[in-house]
Amino acid sequence: MNVLLDTSIILNKILGNKADQDIKILFKWLDRSKCQKVIHARTVEELRKTEPTAFLSLSLSEFKVIQEEPAEQNADGAYLLNTIASNCADLLISEDVRIHAEAKSLNLADRVLDIDQFLEKVFADNPEMVDYKVLNVQKIPFGKIDLDDPFFLSLKKDYMGFAEWFQRKRNETAYITFNSKNGKLLSFLYLKIEGPEENYADIQPAFPQKKRLKVGTFKVIRNGFRLGERFLKIIFDNALKHKVDEIYVTIFDRSDEQKRLIALMEKWGFVYWGNKGEENVYVRNFVPECDNENVNKTYPFIPKNRDTYIVPIYPEYHTELLPDSILNTESPEDFVEDSPHRNGISKVYVSRAWEPHPRKGDILVFYRTGGLYKGVVTTIGVVSDTRESFANKEEFIKYCLRGSVFPEKELKKMWDYKPQKPFVVNFLYVYSFPKRINMERLIDMGIFKGVNDAPRGFYKISKDQFESILKETASEGRFIVD
Repeated sequence: MNVLLDTSIILNKILGNKADQDIKILFKWLDRSKCQKVIHARTVEELRKTEPTAFLSLSLSEFKVIQEEPAEQNADGAYLLNTIASNCADLLISEDVRIHAEAKSLNLADRVLDIDQFLEKVFADNPEMVDYKVLNVQKIPFGKIDLDDPFFLSLKKDYMGFAEWFQRKRNETAYITFNSKNGKLLSFLYLKIEGPEENYADIQPAFPQKKRLKVGTFKVIRNGFRLGERFLKIIFDNALKHKVDEIYVTIFDRSDEQKRLIALMEKWGFVYWGNKGEENVYVRNFVPECDNENVNKTYPFIPKNRDTYIVPIYPEYHTELLPDSILNTESPEDFVEDSPHRNGISKVYVSRAWEPHPRKGDILVFYRTGGLYKGVVTTIGVVSDTRESFANKEEFIKYCLRGSVFPEKELKKMWDYKPQKPFVVNFLYVYSFPKRINMERLIDMGIFKGVNDAPRGFYKISKDQFESILKETASEGRFIVD
């Protein structure tokens, strides 16, 4: 596969920025997956002029150089997209949001990837190449975390006094994941609850008085496993648990790493507020409200007045897709966080069920099959999108692969199995029931009519039945909006 790299990525490579682990990881997996690295002639000339000293360290022999395109392709990124459109390269890797927006308008989005998307593609296509596991998210004291880990280099560079601050927090806790092969950190999250009396004199415009969750430190290294979304769910779960009115984060926007994190948070409803010194301030309203057309923006809140469906899921797929809903009878060691479909908030459910089908904004209650005593409802999701038709098998596989538990070969079988093609639901993983109720109890409650009434497709239930499930499972009611 010929993979074109944009100017910024090559620049970071030749500058040898020790804090930029993303670039090292990218080039490692380009080599391991035997991709042909491609560089555009215009990138070569630009770097020769702007970074003449660093350019000398660039070994052009490891790249295939694409020659200059016609003069009319002068706009930023246009010559790169033209290279993809003319099939001179298979993929373009870029962190530039403008290039991605233009690629979408040209129907090239599936061939223009950021680093995370490329790594996800590599691991989905070649799962046998992944030689380490990302261990489950752990919550541990600062004092047990190695501050000398290379993971912290960029934070030490950006925040003067970071090491001293870290030492002061030694008895407080942070969420982390690490590479089980070498013990190095892959992600880190520190959260702090702040009351209405908190002093925000250094934030402009001034914050009104509210109870807030501060995202104190948040960093995730690229590894193709969607750990960013996994940690965002932890942020939202904490905000829900502590009944805050708002979440906020202060962050620089100097590096690609920081810009990537900002883009991720904006996708999930964070908006620019103002500044704290040189840092930008982003806030996320957490007063319960729903937007049925863009459920990401108001996640994890779901509307009570939408249609609700019980959805069956086989035991072998249940905890793979919904890891926070693990049963007491299952071992967490069997579900290490090493797959994108486990970590993402966004999930894909593939079905052959006839109508009724859910619509965007509808509620899903997942039922882990298993009969009268082992069949249990475990999880709530909300539909973010649906697809009933695809141009061909390849389009179906591309659409499903990122968030589905099924590998490519299984998706191919599902497509070929019957003339009737699958119906696909994109949903957001919202809530795991604190208490599980089995099929026997669901029959007693009048949800199912009997043992033979277990759902085989999307099983629509009434609003009163949904209310009774929430009550019986001892669910937190704040995420349900009237």
